[in-house]
Amino acid sequence: MSQPKFRLAILDDHPVVLEGLVNILSRKEVFEIAGAFTTTQEFLEFFNTNVVNVVLLDIILPDGNGMDLCKTIKTMAPDTIVLALSNHDQRSAIMKMLENGASGYVLKNASIEELVSCIHNALDGQVVFSDAIKGIITRPGTPDITEPVVLTAREQEILKLIASGITTRRIAEMLFLSKFTVENHRKNLLQKFQVKNVAGLINEANQQGLL
Repeated sequence: MSQPKFRLAILDDHPVVLEGLVNILSRKEVFEIAGAFTTTQEFLEFFNTNVVNVVLLDIILPDGNGMDLCKTIKTMAPDTIVLALSNHDQRSAIMKMLENGASGYVLKNASIEELVSCIHNALDGQVVFSDAIKGIITRPGTPDITEPVVLTAREQEILKLIASGITTRRIAEMLFLSKFTVENHRKNLLQKFQVKNVAGLINEANQQGLL
């Protein structure tokens, strides 16, 4: 009698990352890839009607963020295990994922063996971290009091255009928006990143891996 497979879903905004994970994890006999998605909308449409045992979830997605989605997943299906799989290593993001029901946090620089081990241990009921994350959350004297900035898809789009040196007027023309709307987005971005000017905005966005 064959061993039942665990159904995995993967969310990441980079198709190349998705393809790599699908190719590697599908070779593991105990896993079945239920689906691979780049947006929260695609995933939730699937998740509404399909059973998923484990979700590998990036923090930043084009139409939302993994922290909120994690909470939604655990509300819809409390038995589904959520593991963050991200490049973002801020302590506050790690803690927020755990607060919202995640069973662990793995950095994308982890080896495939480490990722697979984390998945198995999470399925056994453990809270798991990749080695790099263990170092971050146990390191004394390095409090991370800054919450990671979470942007809407439109804000991400405008942020990248601003960083490219494009003017408010030109952005408005490109996105078929009013100058007033673009200026409001610009002000909201400055407020979210707690900076006073575009130079500070670009610097902070770079540091958080959003550009």
